[in-house]
Amino acid sequence: MEQYAIRGGNPLEGEVVIAGAKNAALGILAAAIMTDDEVVIENVPFVSDTRTLLKAIENIGATVRYIDRHTVSICGKGIAGDEELSVDDEYIRKIRASYYLIGALLGKYKYANVALPGGCDIGSRPIDLHIKGFEILGATVDIVSGGKVVAEAKQLVGSHIYLDTVSVGATINIMLAAALAEGKTTIENAAKEPHIVDVANFLNTMGANIKGAGTDVIRVRGVSRLHGAEYSIIPDQIEAGTFMVMAAATQGNVLVKNVIPKHMEAISSKLIEMGARVIEYDDSIRVMADGKLRPTQVKTLPYPGFPTDMQAQIAAVLCLAEGTSVVTESIFENRFRYVNELTRMGAKIRVEGNTAIITGVPKFTGANMSASDLRAGAALVIAALAAEGVSVIDDIKYVKRGYEDFDTKIRALGGDMEIVESERSLQKFKLKAV
Repeated sequence: MEQYAIRGGNPLEGEVVIAGAKNAALGILAAAIMTDDEVVIENVPFVSDTRTLLKAIENIGATVRYIDRHTVSICGKGIAGDEELSVDDEYIRKIRASYYLIGALLGKYKYANVALPGGCDIGSRPIDLHIKGFEILGATVDIVSGGKVVAEAKQLVGSHIYLDTVSVGATINIMLAAALAEGKTTIENAAKEPHIVDVANFLNTMGANIKGAGTDVIRVRGVSRLHGAEYSIIPDQIEAGTFMVMAAATQGNVLVKNVIPKHMEAISSKLIEMGARVIEYDDSIRVMADGKLRPTQVKTLPYPGFPTDMQAQIAAVLCLAEGTSVVTESIFENRFRYVNELTRMGAKIRVEGNTAIITGVPKFTGANMSASDLRAGAALVIAALAAEGVSVIDDIKYVKRGYEDFDTKIRALGGDMEIVESERSLQKFKLKAV
């Protein structure tokens, strides 16, 4: 079983190039099958989630061609859009974003049969808002035995949809279905995340008519068909934020390249509050820290608030700040599962409901830990890089779901980190001369 072996204590210095946004890519790859023409998508992150979705798309009859490591060609012409179509295999149940195939297939074929998703266990992620949206558009939706969603409609007709809570997944899924519905759909209380805008821009490039993405009211005027397109995915806000926080935790100096600074404002402002230096350029951000960091308060909120996907990473750094910090999680209920792992390293964290009260400690000490989910895994890596001694992290499959070449990029910044696959290779790493 693969593990991360990390020897902490090195300030990270240098440049790191951020990959395409995983969360945007998953919506865009699903949307690509909504036309019978060829679609070419660039800046696709090379992570297990995108590869899994592409395999699932290929398995239902689409032609998938890998032009290079980050560019893929998709043609959905070969998909049989009838009751024989069922998206259920070893791949699709592994990822949460499988549910985007419901909206894509329902929009194109007025029929979808898709297995319910897996992904990280960070709390309940019901798809009731997705189902509500599809039903308002005229679909009948059932969850059948085996955990599959079957949605069908004689026709989809645009309507007014109010989302009871802000949901990224429901916003994207309803946009996909509405793009090929008859008439106009209005989505109120829509999510405003950068990847919502990216999926909408991609659909518009294919001939859709979507306005208002990035605001809380999205208007979709249905079109009869979508056509082929070429598109490049935006940079990954969360990968960029992870490296920014990593620079502060290790008292380093890192230039994070290929980012959209506007997307990073909530993270940048917290790092500045904590005493790090943050310098923004046109498409890059430099983060520097030298000396003790200050405590702060963080509350996760829908964009443009502080992202829930950065909560664990910022908490890991706040463990090393002087004083008491408070981190409140308002999106998912299981996002503090990393706390027990950080306490193995010497962190002082008390969890009360959806709030973590963090008392800063002078240092972390290396420990054996397990990643409980994607972002928790990233937080453990950050803590291990800042710690004294060697740390070993299990279940790195979660981290590989969302970070491309994570260990390679960290080594290029001076981090002492390797993937080990046996006790022998782990011992070799531990005995390696520093």
